[in-house]
Amino acid sequence: MSGGTALVTGGCGFVGRHVVSRLLAEGWDVWVIDNTSTGKPPEGWVPAVRTIRRTDGAATYVCPGGASLTFIPGDVRQVLRAAIDARTLPPFNLVCHLAAVVGGRMKIDGDPLAVATDLSIDAEFFNWAIRANPDRVLYASSSAAYPVDLQESEGHVALREDMIDFERGRLGMPDMTYGWAKLTGEYLARIAAQKYGLHVACVRPFSGYGEDQDESYPVPAIAARAARREDPLTVWGSGQQGRDFVHIDDCVEAMLRAVEVISDGSAVNIGSGKLTTFLEVAAMFARLEGYEPEIKPLVDKPVGVQARYADPSRARQLLGWAPSISLEEGFGRVLEAARRRHASPLEVV
Repeated sequence: MSGGTALVTGGCGFVGRHVVSRLLAEGWDVWVIDNTSTGKPPEGWVPAVRTIRRTDGAATYVCPGGASLTFIPGDVRQVLRAAIDARTLPPFNLVCHLAAVVGGRMKIDGDPLAVATDLSIDAEFFNWAIRANPDRVLYASSSAAYPVDLQESEGHVALREDMIDFERGRLGMPDMTYGWAKLTGEYLARIAAQKYGLHVACVRPFSGYGEDQDESYPVPAIAARAARREDPLTVWGSGQQGRDFVHIDDCVEAMLRAVEVISDGSAVNIGSGKLTTFLEVAAMFARLEGYEPEIKPLVDKPVGVQARYADPSRARQLLGWAPSISLEEGFGRVLEAARRRHASPLEVV
């Protein structure tokens, strides 16, 4: 994508940091709105050569090559609501809406009403977007929007985009309040495109992972246990439940391709099409670490659906995209990062 001015809501979170870093590397001037309740402030990951701090708490980080990141700390709903009248934000060539209340399975199952805050975040966002009318908008939905009855132990299928059909009202039961919020967000995106002419694309990422992901998520959590050479090496549930794992670099590539191609609010999967169980994840990390622990299921832990994996056909055909980073390579990167985080001071020396 050609450079310009971009806004990334939730730009300090796991996915947001990678989107922002990619845009900065391509010469974009990026604005970020984030309350950093779960994200990391920019000074911890932006390679700035100069920082300009404002009296209102915002800051601009000037990066090598001249690209810049302007960070506005705060609740995205309040910032965007104020911007409608006060015009405190510049025109944007690209907006990536990633802001959401997120967390691992414990958060989704354990605090469903907090996760439902995503409904108000998306409503405020699209109210702002139809007025600001940026050139392109990316809405980050989720594979959690798919009906859970298609993901059971018997009869599960590769999830295809048209299994959610807004036109015919065939939506099914998504995964908890997080899935409902993302499904509603997609519907708002379609309304914004069809009724207001907003150029908007939706993406449904499956199980993204990466080296700097929080350990409340399963891949970095299992990697950390393996890096500590724990025996037994534990996994939540029976371990037979499976997911479609995609490295964050591949996710970002698919996102940026989608927003160039899709404009009508429709969605595309970001997944490999391969189902990998958590027992297989643990076994791979143990092998990469070079030890043979007992792999022990923790059956009292929350597990979510049994089998969630994408049909990647639309992404291949429409975006010309498929994951370029294998599980072997991606998990190896995550394990190496876990080793660095969990190394003792003597080992570091």
